[in-house]
Amino acid sequence: MNPRAVAAIYRQEMGRFFRTVWQSLVAPVISTSLYFVVFGAAIGGRIQEVEGVSYGAFIVPGLIMLSVMTQGISNAAFGIYMPKFIGTIFEILSAPVSAFEAVLGYVGAAATKALVIGLIILGTATLFVDLQIRHPVWMIAFLLLTCVSFSLMGFIIGIWARNFEQLQLIPLLVVTPLIFLGGSFYSISMLPGIWQDIALLNPVVYLISGFRWSFFGLADVPVGVSLAAIAGFTLICLVVVWAIFRTGWRLRR
Repeated sequence: MNPRAVAAIYRQEMGRFFRTVWQSLVAPVISTSLYFVVFGAAIGGRIQEVEGVSYGAFIVPGLIMLSVMTQGISNAAFGIYMPKFIGTIFEILSAPVSAFEAVLGYVGAAATKALVIGLIILGTATLFVDLQIRHPVWMIAFLLLTCVSFSLMGFIIGIWARNFEQLQLIPLLVVTPLIFLGGSFYSISMLPGIWQDIALLNPVVYLISGFRWSFFGLADVPVGVSLAAIAGFTLICLVVVWAIFRTGWRLRR
C-alpha cells in the first residue's frame, strides 16, 4: 500500500472540485431549490401526503439520491477520462502505483464530492420542509454505499468512453431515466398493479426505497433487499474494475 500515491491522486481530484465551486456546489443547491418549488409547491398542493408523510418531505430522499448518483458518476468518469484524453494516464500506469491505489484515489475523491453534495442538499432541504431522520446511522450507511458504488460505475464509464459524447451517453440515456422512474418523487405503491411489478425491475428502486426508509420508516421493498441490492451492485463494479486493470482494457485513449 502506497498511501502517498493515494493521497496525491485524491488531493488532485479534490483540488479540481474546489476550483469549480460554482458548478460543483452552487448549481446542485439551485437545482434542488427549483425541484422543491416545482414538485413541492405545484404537485405538493395537490398531493398533501404520501403514506402519512408530507409530500415536500417525502421527495427529499429522492432528490438527494438523484444528485448523489449523477454527481458520483460524472465526477469519477471525468476524473479518469481526462488523464486518458491528455495522455497522463501512462504516468500513473508506469508509476509505482497499484490498480487498487489508483482506484482508491479516484473513486475516493468522487465519492467524497458526492457525499458533500448530498449533505449540502440535505441541509438545503431543511430550509423548505420539516425533516426528521428516524434512522440516521442507516441513512449515512445508504448514502456512503451509494456514493461509492456510483463513483465506481462512473470510473468504469470513464475508462470505457472514447470521447466526450460517450462520457455522457450512459448517465443521460440510462441512469437519469432510471432514477426518475425509480420512485424519486413518488411511491411505487401509487402505481397500478402491473406497473408496480415493472418498476421492481428497476435497480434504482431498491436504493431509493432503502434510503427513504432511513428517513421515515417507509419502504417500497424490504430494507434487507435494498441493502443486498446496493452491496451486490458495488461488488459487481469492483469486479469489473479489477478485470479492467488485469487486462488493460481501454486504459489508453
